[in-house]
Amino acid sequence: MIRVAVWGTGMMGQGLLRFLLDRPGDVELVGAIVTNPAKEGKTVGELLGDCECDVRMTTDSDAVLAAKPDVVCICTQSNLHEITDQVEPAIRSGANVLCIAETLAYPWATDAAWADRVDALARERGVSVLGTGINPGFILDALIVMWTSVCLRVDRIEARRVNDLSPFGPTVMASQGVGTTVEEFERGVADGTIVGHIGFQESIHLIARALGWEIDEIVETREPIVSTVERSTPHVHVAPGDVAGCRHIGRGYSEGELKIELVHPQQIHPHLEGVDTGDYIRVIGDPEVNMANTPEIPGGIGTYASTGNYVPLIVDAPAGLLTVVDLPLPRFWAPTA
Repeated sequence: MIRVAVWGTGMMGQGLLRFLLDRPGDVELVGAIVTNPAKEGKTVGELLGDCECDVRMTTDSDAVLAAKPDVVCICTQSNLHEITDQVEPAIRSGANVLCIAETLAYPWATDAAWADRVDALARERGVSVLGTGINPGFILDALIVMWTSVCLRVDRIEARRVNDLSPFGPTVMASQGVGTTVEEFERGVADGTIVGHIGFQESIHLIARALGWEIDEIVETREPIVSTVERSTPHVHVAPGDVAGCRHIGRGYSEGELKIELVHPQQIHPHLEGVDTGDYIRVIGDPEVNMANTPEIPGGIGTYASTGNYVPLIVDAPAGLLTVVDLPLPRFWAPTA
């Protein structure tokens, strides 16, 4: 029986809680830490509304960590500085950590000092730390690395993830510039309020590390996807001529040669412009690999499913700060009665 605590009970945390509660023969949910005081004292069953679970949510992280979970799954923010006060206490409590923060997929890409400190702490406490998720974590990195295993030679990687932002809330809409004018989009990119996809630095370095490439330059561009039709979600309205999403591209170079190109156009209701979603990987080498999956793997489901399916692997993983290419090939973990 693996004792698990979940930190963060938004959309991702709720999906993960359902995943864990479907495996009562393997998982004991020992705590649910919330950041919203309005959820304090409510049960997980009340939160989810479609299952029975009397574990009470709490803002008291120390109390949950004192219960000595084997694994803490963190589903909160995206950036390293935002998760430090969650990751480090969990490690110190003796728990392994799974976290969906995009920057944790390969934290050496943006803050090597942070990564080295957390790696040392995890080794000291004898636990493992892993960044998980659909992207980064699978589509534009781990899956690419897996495809290269059938190649005799790899010259270059090209990959695209075309997805639909419509299911997401206002925070994601703002980060992608959805609903802005083109001028507002350009200002947002310039001042950092419109970020597009978080994770290209991590994915490019993760692929390069797996293939033994030295990436000395990464160039990112963010372009507005301008709508020619009216589009709406419960959180945003886009008039014709305004921005429906962001086409974000990351390119990794080695000694001036383009080695990795990742393209991620994200927009609401792409079908209204005749755009089909999907995940596409091309490995240029011998042999050439072309993979196409349509429609896209849903980002939310893929993220919390990936995290849940890593639970039985992380408890047996070596100590330290790890990446998805350091662990065994993940696989579906069947529900139990």
